[in-house]
This record gives sequence, structure tokens and C-alpha cells, in this order.
Amino acid sequence: MPRLSARLTAFPAYPLAHIPARKQALLAAGVDVIDLGAGDADLPPPRAAVEALQAAAEVPALQRYGFGLGYVPFRDAVSAWMQTRFGFPVDPLKEVVPLLGSKEGLAHIATAFLGPGDVAVIPDPAYQAYLGGTLMSDATPYVYPLRPRTNFLVELDEIPADVLARTRVVYLNYPNNPTAAIAPRDYLERVVRTCHERDILLVYDNAYSEMGFDGYVPPSIFEIDGAREVAIEFHSMSKTYNMTGWRCAWAVARPEIAGALAKVKSFTDTGQYMGIQKAAVAAIGSWADFVPGNLAVFAARRDAAVAAFRAEGFAVESPRATMYLWIPLPEGIASAAFCDRLREEEGVIAMPGSGFGAGGEGFFRISFIQTPARIAEAAARAGRVLHAMHAGHESAPMPATAGR
Repeated sequence: MPRLSARLTAFPAYPLAHIPARKQALLAAGVDVIDLGAGDADLPPPRAAVEALQAAAEVPALQRYGFGLGYVPFRDAVSAWMQTRFGFPVDPLKEVVPLLGSKEGLAHIATAFLGPGDVAVIPDPAYQAYLGGTLMSDATPYVYPLRPRTNFLVELDEIPADVLARTRVVYLNYPNNPTAAIAPRDYLERVVRTCHERDILLVYDNAYSEMGFDGYVPPSIFEIDGAREVAIEFHSMSKTYNMTGWRCAWAVARPEIAGALAKVKSFTDTGQYMGIQKAAVAAIGSWADFVPGNLAVFAARRDAAVAAFRAEGFAVESPRATMYLWIPLPEGIASAAFCDRLREEEGVIAMPGSGFGAGGEGFFRISFIQTPARIAEAAARAGRVLHAMHAGHESAPMPATAGR
């Protein structure tokens, strides 16, 4: 076999890679599996999007290459929504980049702005696309641990001066996956100011902008003065409209930044199927009617999840955004060991914090993506595993988990 590149061997194992196969094996064995792993809700997309896709399949012109331009009404819909939602006008042709899901755009943007010797600041734990893009660019990742001490915020003034001097990209994601943390406005102002001072690109992953609870409305980074000069923001159809498998998203930035991402993409893909972009236009058009009802379902599931896991002895905080609970484990219980036992002994799939990076150790993530009754059953099973491991820990002490 030909020798693998050093770049590829630097990649860690992807945290979700082995789970689908194990899930199928458990199902084949007759196990009642409750999957709370991926952020992939069991809810339908807007009916208008489904109908638009069905109609698009009959339109020959939409079967052709979309290239980077794509379906122009999709760009127009994005531009209009950004204005309506955030009060921020964008040029649909120069400042919007259609994406095959936000994941590829988050990775590809790094290749436009990073190279050997450069540093990208990456939250830890985090969505693995940030690390992937950095490694594909032959740049150096600087992982910043997200811990309760800083309310799970990346504090740039804590990064060593010599590292910050080489930093060209900072990845931020608020509301945050996996911790469900939110970013105060004054924090975002400080980050934008630092990026201005140091000529750093701020890559702002805003996939959960429409998943705020209890009156919290997540902002766009472009609501912060000066962000337009230094930031690119990513949005997705996946979480807002339950369209994860459709792989449709966009990035917004000033023309110079958007154009850099578009240039990279011109060498890596020939655009989204325009029928899906047409369906996305219909989904975006349903935003005002669809999102409130969809969000109410998630809010009810969040409340059920918080109550159920608290009842089983887990110290759970109620998140103000996202579709996740970031649940701490007792000292000495490793997240991977806990999630492995939970899956293999109880048929519940959850994500170990260590799967998102070493900084996630001591926590595990569940997605409130199933009905309250199924979430309650999953919590009961998790409680059994927790109590069994805690009892075993007391009789045979385990080493403390890192960073707790």
C-alpha cells in the first residue's frame, strides 16, 4: 500500500466514526437502542421544503452543475433572511457562499488563510472540522480548553504571547457544541477587538443561532461593531430546519473573505444540487412560522432531559441554547468508559467528552433529539451505569480525570 501522508496520520480518530456500526450491531441483536448521540433530531423539515424538492426533481435545468454560483434565489433568500433576522445587509452575489453543509466550509476556510508556521486557535472540546481544516492547511492548532472556570469561553488574553503572535485564525462557536454555552456581548466585543488588533480571521460558527430558549436570542457576530472587517459567519439548514442530511448551508463575509472561501471551493466541488437549494429557499421562507413551533418541541425535550438526568443523580444545568446537555461525571469516571458501558450494557448512545478533544474529559453529551419518554428511559439507564461505576470506583479507585 502506498505510504500515507504525514498530514493524514496527524488526524485523530473521528469521534462518531465507530458508533453507527455499533448501533447497527446492537439493533441486529435485538437491543432497544436509544440514540442520543448525534445532533440529528427525529423531527421533520418544513413541509414546504419537501414539496419544493419534489417539484425541483422534475425541472431539467436544476439537474445541471450549480458551480459556485448555485441557485441564485438561494443567495437572495439568505441575504433577505440575514437582514430580517440580524439587521445586517449582505450582497447576495459577493458576500454569500453556498456550502455543502457548514462542515466543509469550516474546514475549507482554513486552507485559504493558514499555512506552515501559522496558528489556529481551536476550542477544546469542539466540532472536529476546525481541527481538520487546520491540519489540512499544515498549520499548528492551539487548543484552548473549555472549562467551567471561564464559562466555557475562549479567553484570548490567556493564550501565550508568542502563540498569539502567530495566530491567523480563531474558531468560535456560540451557542456552543458540545457545551451548550452562550457568549455574552461584551465577550464578543473583546474577541473582535483582539482580532482587529492582531489581524486575525474570526471564524464564527453560528449553526445554533435559531436554538435559543427562555427568551435568549443568539446574535450574529456581525452585530458587533468592527466584525465585518475580520469575521466570517457560518449558518446551516441542519439544526434550524431539521435538514441535517440535506447538506445545505452558507457562509457570509465581506467580499475579500467570502471570495477566498469561494476560490478554495472552486477547486474542491462543483456546487450543491440546485434542487436542494430551491428547497432551502422554501424552508427559509417558512422561518417565521416554522421555527417557533419547532423550538417549542426542543424546549419541552430540554426540560424533560434536565429533570430526568437530575433525578438519576447527574449534576445538570439547563442550557439556554442548542440541543445538548453537557453533563459532568464524578471524579475518576472516564467519559469514554462511561459511554462505552452505557452503549454496550444499556443500549443508550451518548458522546464522551473526550471524543471532542482532551478538554472535554470529565463530561459527556446527550442530544435531546427524541421524545421526553425516550429521554427519561435513557436517563434511567444512564443512572444505572453511573451507580455501578461509582460503586466500582469506591471499591477500586481510578485515576482522576484530566482537567477536573
